[in-house]
Amino acid sequence: MISDTIAAIATGIAGTGAISIIRVSGTEAIDIVNKIFKGKNLITQESHTIHYGRIICPETCVIIDEVLVMLMRRPRSFTTEDVVEINCHGGAFVTQQILELILTFGARHAYAGEFSKRAFLNGRIDLTKAEAIMDIIEAKSSHALNLAIGSLDGKVTKLINELRQDILNIIAHIEVNIDYPEYDDVEIMTNDTLLPKSLAVREKMRKLLQTAKTGQLLKNGIKTAIIGRPNVGKSSLLNQLMREEKAIVTNIAGTTRDTVEGFVNIGGLTLNLIDTAGIRQTTDVIELIGVEKSKKILENAELILLVLDSSELLTAEDTELLKLTENKNRIIILNKSDLNQKISTSNLSSFVSTSMIDNSGITQLENDI
Repeated sequence: MISDTIAAIATGIAGTGAISIIRVSGTEAIDIVNKIFKGKNLITQESHTIHYGRIICPETCVIIDEVLVMLMRRPRSFTTEDVVEINCHGGAFVTQQILELILTFGARHAYAGEFSKRAFLNGRIDLTKAEAIMDIIEAKSSHALNLAIGSLDGKVTKLINELRQDILNIIAHIEVNIDYPEYDDVEIMTNDTLLPKSLAVREKMRKLLQTAKTGQLLKNGIKTAIIGRPNVGKSSLLNQLMREEKAIVTNIAGTTRDTVEGFVNIGGLTLNLIDTAGIRQTTDVIELIGVEKSKKILENAELILLVLDSSELLTAEDTELLKLTENKNRIIILNKSDLNQKISTSNLSSFVSTSMIDNSGITQLENDI
């Protein structure tokens, strides 16, 4: 049993809002808040009720704020403990003042995620649901949010429990065959019957792991590298996709010496865009460091946007990049379509033509992504 009482601001305090919520959970939660609350006696009130009143400092009798207090008695609360939530005005100062007063009367400041931890330790939620709560808070796209809500609804737990039951059934049949071989009504477990069952379980696990990998991409953002030789329009492409002047753009080859990163949401998917230094042979020491860094990013990227200059013939560097990325998830972009096309497309199975001057092809590129 967790004996101490914790408190924290449950709403963000980065700015000023209409309402803030301070949450208190633990054996003394109701008693502590009752000491600073001027209104109905919270100790005698029913669970899941809301009470109007004021928060006062008992020592000075100074009114700090006008509030609504929500009372949730154990075990019918998120943490399964006594929980009190104080709805006060949303100023950062007044919210902090109320929290400090609660801490003065015996509560401890909760650390990040501690309310969810208590819910888990007290059997209210399992680990997948605890993780889902954090995923909902941190969701950067609609896809990531939908995945988190699915986990919170218990979809992942259900899949894991089904797998566990399948494995237990196989083990049980094997043990019955070993311990009670004389029973006629027991299914005989031979390789012919055991192997298909085991393979079916393994396939379910493989699909679950693949789904988890996809979920991680949707949750954390798809690492997307913009690759190409210098001066083909990589930085301009980054700026177009992000709808802001994120990277410096000049007509001087090798302007980008280091990576430039930014998050962008395209069609409900979050992309971690990485504009890399142009890959080419160079004797410039600083540029060479950038080129080597670009090659490492290329190896680890989950999506490659390979930019080629359509107004020039393919160079040896272009050919090398095409070869390096042929087994990657990639989209080939023929940039500078506003100029006369000189590049040969006979060996390119698919590509998107774009122009950073007139913004053409950007919508098609986003659809392909």
